[in-house]
Amino acid sequence: MIQVDLEEERKEILKRYRRLLRQAKPFLKEGDAKLIKRAFNISMEAHKDMRRKSGEPYIYHPLEVALVCVEEIGLGTTSIVAALLHDVVEDTDWELEDIEREFGYKVMTIIDGLTKISGVFEYGSSQQAENFRKMLLTLSDDVRVILIKLADRLNNMRTLGSMPRHKQLKIASETMYLYAPLAHRLGLYSIKSELEDLYLKYTDPNTYKEIVHKINESKSYRNKFIKAFIQPLEEELHRQGLNFVIKGRPKSVYSIFNKMKKQGIPFEEVYDLFAVRIILESDFENEKADCWQVYSIVTDFYRPNPDRLRDWISTPRSNGYESLHTTVMSNTGQWVEVQIRTSRMDEIAERGYAAHWKYKEKDSSKAPTGLDDWITQVRGLLESNEGNAIEFMDDFRGNLFHEEVFVFTPKGELKVLPFGSTALDFAFEIHTQVGAKCIGAKVNQRLVPISHKLKNGDQVEILTSNKQKPTEDWLNQVVTSRAKAKIKDAIREEKKSSILDGKEIVQRKLKQMKMEFNSENVEKLRAFFELKTANEFYYRIGKGVIDPTLIKSFKDFKDAQKSQSKPSQDKVRDESSFTREIKSLKGPDHDQLLIGEDMDVVDYILAKCCNPIPGDEVFGFVTVNEGIKIHRTSCPNALELLSNHGNRVIKARWTSQKEIAFLAGLRIVGTDRVGLINDVTKVISSELKVNMRSITVDSDAGIFEGTIKLYVNSTTHLDKLISNLSEVEGILKVFRFDY
Repeated sequence: MIQVDLEEERKEILKRYRRLLRQAKPFLKEGDAKLIKRAFNISMEAHKDMRRKSGEPYIYHPLEVALVCVEEIGLGTTSIVAALLHDVVEDTDWELEDIEREFGYKVMTIIDGLTKISGVFEYGSSQQAENFRKMLLTLSDDVRVILIKLADRLNNMRTLGSMPRHKQLKIASETMYLYAPLAHRLGLYSIKSELEDLYLKYTDPNTYKEIVHKINESKSYRNKFIKAFIQPLEEELHRQGLNFVIKGRPKSVYSIFNKMKKQGIPFEEVYDLFAVRIILESDFENEKADCWQVYSIVTDFYRPNPDRLRDWISTPRSNGYESLHTTVMSNTGQWVEVQIRTSRMDEIAERGYAAHWKYKEKDSSKAPTGLDDWITQVRGLLESNEGNAIEFMDDFRGNLFHEEVFVFTPKGELKVLPFGSTALDFAFEIHTQVGAKCIGAKVNQRLVPISHKLKNGDQVEILTSNKQKPTEDWLNQVVTSRAKAKIKDAIREEKKSSILDGKEIVQRKLKQMKMEFNSENVEKLRAFFELKTANEFYYRIGKGVIDPTLIKSFKDFKDAQKSQSKPSQDKVRDESSFTREIKSLKGPDHDQLLIGEDMDVVDYILAKCCNPIPGDEVFGFVTVNEGIKIHRTSCPNALELLSNHGNRVIKARWTSQKEIAFLAGLRIVGTDRVGLINDVTKVISSELKVNMRSITVDSDAGIFEGTIKLYVNSTTHLDKLISNLSEVEGILKVFRFDY
């Protein structure tokens, strides 16, 4: 057992507490320090016997969350108090009423939003989704709930190393699925980048370490390059009398990884590995002119890429982000991204929502921003959403990471919509009734269908008809949460009406056939027509999808069944449906995996979406009717499964392998030459005794591209094959792909 020095721990706790007070000091009003001290003492007492998985005292966590709120988000006293107390109600006997009595209604509301729900959850939902919806419900009262939750999540991710592997995967995936996009949407770019980097660190540690190593390896060269790049700019900016700071920084590990993955290129080929940021001191009324003056200086020295100019000063992003971005060619033939902004813009970019409000309060005459509009949209979505929590979360998440398009009404009013929005999205943005009756639109005076995707600068006029009604198909033609929620509401109402019509028809038909209308007969009808629920059966009858006259064929079938003897059910009862399902789906003998907390040998099937092979990092997922499925941690579906259904995720790892072949895919790129395919197939079949299932090749203007599907025993086997193929003359790149 680890020996704990309680005196040293007490000193460390006080050191962290004093650091928090020091950071908060500039904005503390009279009585605030006492309030923070009271919250700290209550949290200390409440958590005195608790420790984190790392063995550290639990109080470190609320202290660190409060510190993130102050240092990295710029929140004030109310948030510090709420952060210090955020786990007290969940972990101790303290009730929300006690919090309200001691610290007031505001602190109590925030903590209520942060406290997880307990109790029963509907089938097909998940605890994480329910918790997230509850937290968002408090958004209409106080956005600080989400900001503190992000601080809480950031601290959990920073200390994830002490958690077991399957928990790391679940928490990291949930973070990437929801919290990183949310930080992005609220303009907290440094927090968003750190959450993404930590996600990669725990889900793909080897790739993370490799990129970090390569960034560090090129550090001295990078510093030398940046120094040479900014020197002429600094001289000219000083000469023109501008007050500024220039920073050079590498792109985040995750953004580099993302580029490598999307473009299928190695680290060395990521051309804009770093960005230079020029931050100006400027009066509010001169900001735009000063930024463009700096842009002019930069482009006097370096040639810009015209396709890479981003002007978020004239039209800020909807999360409040303002900056001027350009990518220029350096004297050494390297592309460099240059970001130009003022210190006000920089603070909003780093601290997001909190800084946005700070500047808004200084000038209350400022018009509502896109961020205010977004908060209003979220409130509307929460009020209108009646579906399950996962459905809500998918809709909500769908709008978090989108870029934007700027379009205009016929009267010239600007509307900001997510990238990919259609004329139908625009219609619902105008009004629910306009959306529901939309039959098409005029975009720049040209007639277009409701599915037409809008571009920046489009002027849109919506055409409506009272005969129009939303259909299921409309859900595939919109991207905004608002439009999806309103369409689902309309379909739900329509469905209720069809279910009632269907129920009446079934009652009538059963009466004609002299059969009782009861739950037993309805259940038999549902099973006969192979539908999941009675309501689904009523709906299809009501809509005319199932001809009501077919109900008679059910009676004929039932009568025929009576005349036949029933088979014995004893054996079926002995065997659980779970085991039967596994046996029927498992197929030929698979390789052994150790699964679950006790690392047992359990039946499973391999997921077709990612085709794991021995040696891959994997996890088990308990499906509803296909038993345990094994997925790679890098599976395209892993993020959604681990974050929405963490309670159904179980540990899994490979044991020593039997000689079983697993299908894997390789992509090969190179320069074409006579005999290249022959050399490639020789390496595969002769040298490593590997069987190929298929090979497709394409050659264009001397460039050779091929995909090969082959059988291997493990990742070690596959890595050896990749290494050998890379040495074939003319081959430039060999990498595994998901198919």
